[in-house]
Amino acid sequence: MSDVTALTRPPSAPPSSVAGRWSRLRSPLVAAGGVAAVCVATWLRDPNVAGSWLTCPFLLTTGFYCPGCGTLRALHALLGGDVATAWAFNPGLLAALPLFFVVWVTAVRRAWLGVPRVWTPPARLLNVLPVVIAGYWILRNVPGFEFLGPPR
Repeated sequence: MSDVTALTRPPSAPPSSVAGRWSRLRSPLVAAGGVAAVCVATWLRDPNVAGSWLTCPFLLTTGFYCPGCGTLRALHALLGGDVATAWAFNPGLLAALPLFFVVWVTAVRRAWLGVPRVWTPPARLLNVLPVVIAGYWILRNVPGFEFLGPPR
């Protein structure tokens, strides 16, 4: 697009070129490709087999679960259609997946239409999210909350 076109086009009007559309879709499509690659790798190499994947370094050094412990096994179970087992391995993953999906679909829609990102996460959300993750991290290691951690 020339500088003259950029100056004459209203700022709210989406760019019309197909090449521009695919360039805007690059980030969401690369993210989807990365997720697909992880899914394929997890499906082909069963994380339930000892030694097939590395052990979580935090679990290995401390003996405590991190928020991600059990994610590969949960993903493997989910890909096989076993939601209950996936929930047993990492309920946080299953709770976050709908949110991840909505964010991704929104990114694709905005990229397709050429709508700039207008939403910025509020400071409250950016302050609460680490607290929620830390709370999940702690609770899955507290006696009485074993259901939050993967089966031993």
